[in-house]
Amino acid sequence: MAPLVNLAVCSLNQWVLDWEENAGRIIRAVQLAKDKGASLLVTPELSISSYGALDHHLGIDGNYREMRYFTPWQKTRVVEEYELEDVVARITGQSKVPFGDAVLDFKGIRLAPESCEELFTAAAPHISYALGAGVEIFTNSSGSHHELRKLKTRMDLIIEATRKCGGVYLYSNQKGCDGDRLYYDGSSLIVVNGSVIAIGAQFSLDDVEVLTATVDLEHVRSFRCSPSRGLQAQQTPGFQCIDTDVQLSQAQGNQIPRAGASEETEVSYHSPEEEITLGPACWLWDYLRRSGAAGYFVPLSGGIDSCATATIVYSMCVLVVEAIQKNKKQVIEDARRIVGEDSKSDWKPSSAQDLCHRIFHCCFMGTTNSGKDTRARARGLAEQIGAFHIDVNIDSAVSGILKVFSLWANFTPRFASDGGTSAENLALQNIQARGRMVIAYLFAQLLPTFRSRQGGGSLLVLGSANVDESLRGYMTKYDCSSADINPIGGISKTDLKRFIAYAQHKLDLPILGDFLTAIPTAELIPIVGGKVQSDEEEMGLTYDELSTFGRLRKIAKLGPWGVYSTLLHRWIDRTPRQIYEKTRTFFYYYAINRHKMTVLTPSLHLESYGPDDNRFDLRPFLYPRFSWPFKKIDAHVESLEAQSKGATTDK
Repeated sequence: MAPLVNLAVCSLNQWVLDWEENAGRIIRAVQLAKDKGASLLVTPELSISSYGALDHHLGIDGNYREMRYFTPWQKTRVVEEYELEDVVARITGQSKVPFGDAVLDFKGIRLAPESCEELFTAAAPHISYALGAGVEIFTNSSGSHHELRKLKTRMDLIIEATRKCGGVYLYSNQKGCDGDRLYYDGSSLIVVNGSVIAIGAQFSLDDVEVLTATVDLEHVRSFRCSPSRGLQAQQTPGFQCIDTDVQLSQAQGNQIPRAGASEETEVSYHSPEEEITLGPACWLWDYLRRSGAAGYFVPLSGGIDSCATATIVYSMCVLVVEAIQKNKKQVIEDARRIVGEDSKSDWKPSSAQDLCHRIFHCCFMGTTNSGKDTRARARGLAEQIGAFHIDVNIDSAVSGILKVFSLWANFTPRFASDGGTSAENLALQNIQARGRMVIAYLFAQLLPTFRSRQGGGSLLVLGSANVDESLRGYMTKYDCSSADINPIGGISKTDLKRFIAYAQHKLDLPILGDFLTAIPTAELIPIVGGKVQSDEEEMGLTYDELSTFGRLRKIAKLGPWGVYSTLLHRWIDRTPRQIYEKTRTFFYYYAINRHKMTVLTPSLHLESYGPDDNRFDLRPFLYPRFSWPFKKIDAHVESLEAQSKGATTDK
């Protein structure tokens, strides 16, 4: 009979260049796998250095730039001998090792690796390995980052890989924030013939997670027993097979183990709202505990964006307290260190609000243009999550800065409602917004000392600009969108609203309902005649429309003409001229505001159409005005209008 094999995969929360701790987590995973009786453990990609090393060595596509340092191995089915460095040779007892495109044979059990990116390609290697070499076990050491709605795509590819080819797929993915804009979302798994028999957590605060499963390779061999597969196998070139003197299987001779193969397990997926509740919260915790900061600070405006940031911080506190209640040693140690407790302290937070009050600080920075409703919402949210809240008026700071200009120019700028020009109106708004950024950093540096935290310290300032506002450039350069990090910078306004609606009940925060019904407003101009400054009205685009334009620009790779042409068929309830005006508005403001993306606060990457110029979406930041495509669209609109008018006349 075919052997039973006990196999293991793991998710590790590694940190770039943290050599000692990374090694410690790998060793812990090996120990756990051995304790569970595994004969083979697959770790995530680049576990020793951690994956997101950037110019330290890595990346090729989207968020990565790997080919700046590496040339990919292009010699299909070629193996060469590689001479080992002395430091390695002394340990292994070998002077040379085979290097290239080959498969490994473990006394009759064949194994071959597939890289993270190769799984997503059209001609994935596992197909030729299965047909040409009879490989039964495929390994994938991965560094796959989280994006909203991405996990099912990844899972479908892995499941389909063995559903058609048969075999065992061992997928190990990194988990956590390893030092930059990405969160790696674990979900390591073991799949046999298209059936998932083990899957790990997508989000958790555990630094090490090991999964094991027992596989009966007879199931693989019988699955592959078909004439059509045999014919394809004969036509597929083989691979060099490298023999190893390692026994993977459990069975010996005619002995039959009492424990059988692992059964299929159910797979479930988080909704986007759940993903936002969990992923950014885990990312924030990793960033906070590894940064050495004393907590977080956010300017809380009373609007839905800063509300979302604050709610994610509270969700982080909920996860931390849940882990502490389960006696997770590392989380307990990290929490005590962050709040400034002595190393001998036995302090534990009594609730998520208790922890939130120690590490989260928010401030409403009001002016004469602020409304009482926004101030009340900010205060109410802070009370419900337990944050340390401050309410200050910054009119004196704004007036002081304006006085510098007014004394020099003998000229006092006015708002448009008072007869000022558009330049004056914009300047007066921007100075309020930029003043808030300066004040935020002042409070973030001094609050831990003010609150008598042991050792003082400083806070990390959180930004609250969403992906759609960044895409449109609807923000002031160096305002409160400028911060240390931004947990919602990769999330659309539409998804943020859904998240807030979900969190209102999931996290038991009734105040969130008030944010959902409030009109999004910057509150930077005087309210005249009861008319509130509306974000969507000022932008000339709704947030849903911005998401549509963002996806067409980045994912579909379309310019003005391509976007307009696509929307003609999608927005059938609008006239061609209305679609043209929306398209023109988007690309005009996208072009003139692109420079703002060069200084965009590092944001958690969660959306595939993000405009982050520092990493994901490299573009010029000085654009022309798209005159040629606009002329082409305008001519097309006039042609359609003429046809429509002619048809009406004929009737």
